[in-house]
Amino acid sequence: MGVNSYLLAVLLVALLVILYLLSKLHRVREQLSIIRDALQDIKDGNLNRRVLTRKGDMTKQICYDLNAIAVSNQSRLIQQKQSEQAYKRLMTSLSHDVKTPLASLVGYLEAIENEIVVGEEKDKYVHVAMDKAHHLKSFVEALFEWVKLDGGEQLFHFELCDLNELSHDIVADWITTFESNNFEYEIDIPETEYNVRIDANAYTRILNNLFQNVIHHSGGSELFFKISENEEKATISVVDNGKGIPATELPHVFERMYQGDYSRSGKGNGLGLSIAKELVSIHGGTVSVSSVLTKGTTLTVTLPKAL
Repeated sequence: MGVNSYLLAVLLVALLVILYLLSKLHRVREQLSIIRDALQDIKDGNLNRRVLTRKGDMTKQICYDLNAIAVSNQSRLIQQKQSEQAYKRLMTSLSHDVKTPLASLVGYLEAIENEIVVGEEKDKYVHVAMDKAHHLKSFVEALFEWVKLDGGEQLFHFELCDLNELSHDIVADWITTFESNNFEYEIDIPETEYNVRIDANAYTRILNNLFQNVIHHSGGSELFFKISENEEKATISVVDNGKGIPATELPHVFERMYQGDYSRSGKGNGLGLSIAKELVSIHGGTVSVSSVLTKGTTLTVTLPKAL
């Protein structure tokens, strides 16, 4: 009886193991069927499809990986759509910022060539045509820089520079421009040495774009430039007393080709602040904006101190 009981117990255990394995196999088959349907959905473009799994499922890692692939593809698709929208805005801007002034430039030159205008009026037409040509040149240069940054083709040469001395030199070149545009200015740059690892040309471009933004868009008459520093970072502020930026536009100021009233007014090309943001980011820094309507705007750049 003892042997028979032992054999019966072994048989029952074997039966239970078989039933367990059959249930596992059934669950695996169910999961494989779900995975197959999910793969087909994803293949058909439904990137919102996810596969639910239990903690003890043998296929849980496959399900996790499949969900991760779907999330990754969905993220790339969103980025692709955003990029397509950005380039559509670029084409719209090109139509406005190139075609319109180009047609006007051609009109002025045709009037000169056909001797429709003479004497002082001809000289005036030449001056206006030259101004429009320079504007187009500036826009094309900014556009090429934007494309190079977007494609990761811009080359940088980082080296230790005295930020204060470099800033002094850059600002000095702008004094005549500030005065010719009737801007009163105040410059506050520490006299101490402050070494930062930067690309000098890129930093020059950042400040140039910030100053151009104030002159072309602020509608103000005062500009305040200040650098403050601590052991971790330098903070560069450009403040104006202009018309300010509406709260609804503030989140979009640094977007490429944003079509808001602030970014599209004046002589600007709509690329300056977006290029500045890219260059600051490449330096490991940040750029932000704050503004009060009719009071003015503050653009703030932070750059990490070189270790």
